[in-house]
Amino acid sequence: MNQLTLEQALQQRILVIDGAMGTMIQRHRLTEEDFRAERFANHPVPLKGNNDLLCLTQPQIIADIHRQYLLAGADIIETNTFNSTVISQADYRAEAWVYELNYEAARIARQVADEITTQTPAQTRYVAGAIGPTNQTLSLSPDVNRPGYRAVTFQQIADAYYTQAKGLLEGGVDALLVETVFDTLNCKAALFGIMQLFEDLGRSVPIMISVTITDQSGRTLSGQTVEAFYNSISHVPLLSVGLNCALGASEMRPYLKTLAHLATCYVSVYPNAGLPNAFGGYDETPQRMAAHIADFAKNAWVNIVGGCCGTTPEYIAAMVKAVQRFQPRQLPVAEFATL
Repeated sequence: MNQLTLEQALQQRILVIDGAMGTMIQRHRLTEEDFRAERFANHPVPLKGNNDLLCLTQPQIIADIHRQYLLAGADIIETNTFNSTVISQADYRAEAWVYELNYEAARIARQVADEITTQTPAQTRYVAGAIGPTNQTLSLSPDVNRPGYRAVTFQQIADAYYTQAKGLLEGGVDALLVETVFDTLNCKAALFGIMQLFEDLGRSVPIMISVTITDQSGRTLSGQTVEAFYNSISHVPLLSVGLNCALGASEMRPYLKTLAHLATCYVSVYPNAGLPNAFGGYDETPQRMAAHIADFAKNAWVNIVGGCCGTTPEYIAAMVKAVQRFQPRQLPVAEFATL
């Protein structure tokens, strides 16, 4: 079987990444006992809501969610590891299992991706190791009365990402996806940890980054515009950069256009299913969202598309159909003002 690398596939067509993991997990209405299973029956604090832990306690559910997205036509699935750092897992006193969480999540996703690739050998499926932003920020103080205070250091964040990336890489991912970036300094710490890991292991995988614009001001939570963010991280050799979460597809349009004309790497976009409604749900239908995604593809702004909060396999199937007739965005030649 002649399988393309992820970068080779991106040169040929627009790829589709999966939709929301959390939305799919919520459909199962899992109890505290489901999250604990036998292994964590005596854990001292509640574990319900720690979705990443399900890779250890309910692996069949996670595998089935991956399978549903792949059968809907997704080319890339993300590991169930959005909060799998020692920093985020501290909320559940689960720091000791962070490496295992990432390794097992990658192994599960790899197994299912290879299973579906075998069934559809003309379409290779890929696994991206999902690396979330953590629940701490390096750019902003958690104490309004002490603006200079930080709850964590740059090195602590970098070390946390190093451990996460090691588990993902050794579990078999094709790429590392640093996603939902709201603080560029956190992202830089992630990149620092990842590059250190690559050096230590003597091997690497492509790096993907996705930033979140938190409101219609067009800025990240730490205050950067899309242009400023890209320039802050463009020194790293990236496979892709893009936008995800926070906004719906229509609200992302101007920022995606800016990024598409700026980035010298591939560009991704995976929005929420519209803006959240008064009940915390999402009202955008798969067909309407796919129409927005088709508009992005028609304008040659994207190489990777998919869905974030509120999206399901139905949304991904609609996107697959929407973009298949369009050519992928071509990488621009960089023009430098100085040498």
